[in-house]
Amino acid sequence: MELKVISTKFYAVAKGKKIGIFTSWPECQRQVSGYAGAKYKSFKTQAEALRWLQDGGKTSSKKTQVPKKEVTKINPHVIKLWTDGGSRNHGNKKGQHVKQDDRAAWAFCAVKDGKKYTATNGEYGSTNNKMEIMALLKALKFIGRQGWQNEQIVATLDSKYVLDAITKHWITGWKKRGWKTASQTPVANKELWQEISKLLPYFTHLEFQWTKGHAKNAGNILVDQLLNDTMDKM
Repeated sequence: MELKVISTKFYAVAKGKKIGIFTSWPECQRQVSGYAGAKYKSFKTQAEALRWLQDGGKTSSKKTQVPKKEVTKINPHVIKLWTDGGSRNHGNKKGQHVKQDDRAAWAFCAVKDGKKYTATNGEYGSTNNKMEIMALLKALKFIGRQGWQNEQIVATLDSKYVLDAITKHWITGWKKRGWKTASQTPVANKELWQEISKLLPYFTHLEFQWTKGHAKNAGNILVDQLLNDTMDKM
């Protein structure tokens, strides 16, 4: 598993091969090189880069109003966490099994006291849901190894499957039924859910929230980029 502290410079691409926020010039350059009318700019913080993107890449000096949701309850000591998982199925129809050569990957990004910590890895033949669970599991284990489990943590995910299992207490029901669903079918990815179930009680101030995937949440965009880079290299 690769673990590193990444740079604090951010490159926003408003017009290019891929729109989003990138953490290195080579990544940004790949999106704008040879693209007619490319529009991009570097920033010192993700928030500035995100505001510029939300404003359509305008150069106006007038600051774009940050949505209320993003500015309320700001606490510099809160650990911000984003996790994401994905898979690339080769034309599989809904309900069919994932093929053995399908690429899949997970990624997380944790921010504490201004430092970013990221990790990502991939495997073949795994489902999107498995990677979503794996991303959260790896993130919780990382935070636990740092001794941060009693800190205030806000985890942002785009997977309602993972969020509902935790916030709607599906895990509790599965455990009571011997890791079976309400319809008495075995819970998918049981071993991963069992690990999550054991870890969660150690986190005393862990809050979950949902974000729309691949939209305007800078952290979500970053982890999506990380896992896609991983799949590109597989």
